[in-house]
Amino acid sequence: MNKTLYSIAAWAILAVLLGSWLGSTIGWAVFALGLLLMVLISGMQLQKIRGWVRDLHQPPPVSIGPWDEILAPVYRQLKADREQIASLNRGIEAIMLAAEALPDGAITLDESMGLQWCNQTAAEHLGLNLDTDMHHSIFNILRAPEFTQYVSQNKWDSPLLLHTEQAGLDKSLLIQLSPYGFGQFLMVTRDVTQVEKLETTRKDFVANVSHELRTPLTVLFGFLETLREHPADSFSVEQRERYEQMMFEQAQHMQAIVADLLTLSTLESSPPTEGRPVRVSLIIQHALEQAKALSNGQHQFVENIDPALCIVGSENELTSAISNLLTNAIRYTPKDGTITVSWYSTEDGGACYSVQDTGIGIAPQDIPRLTERFYRADKGRSRATGGTGLGLAITRHVAMRHNAELLIQSQFGTGSMFTLRFAPLRVRTL
Repeated sequence: MNKTLYSIAAWAILAVLLGSWLGSTIGWAVFALGLLLMVLISGMQLQKIRGWVRDLHQPPPVSIGPWDEILAPVYRQLKADREQIASLNRGIEAIMLAAEALPDGAITLDESMGLQWCNQTAAEHLGLNLDTDMHHSIFNILRAPEFTQYVSQNKWDSPLLLHTEQAGLDKSLLIQLSPYGFGQFLMVTRDVTQVEKLETTRKDFVANVSHELRTPLTVLFGFLETLREHPADSFSVEQRERYEQMMFEQAQHMQAIVADLLTLSTLESSPPTEGRPVRVSLIIQHALEQAKALSNGQHQFVENIDPALCIVGSENELTSAISNLLTNAIRYTPKDGTITVSWYSTEDGGACYSVQDTGIGIAPQDIPRLTERFYRADKGRSRATGGTGLGLAITRHVAMRHNAELLIQSQFGTGSMFTLRFAPLRVRTL
C-alpha cells in the first residue's frame, strides 16, 4: 500500500512540475498516463498472482510491487502449515504402522458398533475385509450369540473367549472391548489357539503320567499288601519268587518311565549344543548288540552301514534315538521277522538312518500321532512289551536338535520303516 501511495505521489509531483513548465494540460496528461501505467502494471501483477494461486506449493512471483509485502507472510504461513501437516501425517503413518505391527488384532468401532478400521492381524483373526466391511455392524460380521451378549454389557472388565472357524480351521480368540474417545470403541483380539492346545497337552500329559504310573504302582501295592497280610509260611518259595519277579518288573517299568521323562525334559529345556563329529556307525553297532540280545535269536537282522559317515552333535542324544527305533522294531516284529538297519548318505549330501521291520505295522490314522507322549497305537501290546510310550517323542526331539526329521512309513499288517534324515550341514565324512 505504501509503495502505491509513493508511486501516485511521484507521478503527481512530476505532473505539477511539467504542468508549471509546459502547461496544465500537459501536467494532467502526464498524471493520467502515470495512473494508466500503474493500472496496467497492477493488472499484470494480479495476473501473476492468479497463476500462483493455482499452485500454492510454489513460491510467490517476485517483483509484484505492493503485493510483495502481502504475499510473503501468506506464503511463509502456508509453508509452515504444509510442514506441520506433513509432520502430523508422518506421525499418523508411524502410528498406523505400529498398529499393523501389533501381534494382537485391533478394531475401531463407531457408536453404533460399525466397523471403522482394523489392522491386518484382526482381519486374519475374524476374516475382515475393510473394502467391503467398513461401516457395517460388527454384529453382522461376527455372528456369535456369546459375542452379541458380551458386547451388550455396560462394562467389559474381562475378555471373552470365543471359538470360531476360519478356512476350515478352529480358532480360539480372546476379545476385549473398551470405550474410547467420544462414543467410539476399541476391540482387541488375541489368538490363543496354540495356548489352548498347549494347555490341553499339559493336562493330557499329567493325566497320562498318572495313568502310566498308577498301573505298576497298583500291582506293587497289591503284591506288597498280600505279602504283608499273610504269614511268611503261607507262600511257597515258587510263589514268593514269582511275586518278587513281578514286583521287580513293575519297578523297572516305573524306573524306565521316570528316566524317559527326565530325558524328554532335558531335551525340551536345554539349548542344542554344537557338538562334535560322532561316528554313528559305532553307535549303531553297539545298539545292534543290545537289540540282538533283546531279540534272543527270534529275529533276522540285515545291516547296511557306512562306517565313514559322521554326524555333528551329541553322542548321548544320538544313541538314545538310534536305540529307540531299534528297540521298537523288535517289540513290534513277530518271531522270525526281519529287521533291516541302514546308515547311508543321500544325493544331496545328507545322511539317513533307517530301521525297517516286517512287524504288525501301523494303521494310517495312528501315524500322525505316534510321536505324541504316551500315545500308543496298540495299547495292550505296548505295555506287554515294556514300552513307556515316550521313545518316539524323545526321538523326534533329538531329530529336531540335530537338524533332522523323523519320517514314518508303514502298512498295517505288513511292516514299518522309521527314518532319521539328517541335513547336509550336520554330515561329516572320515
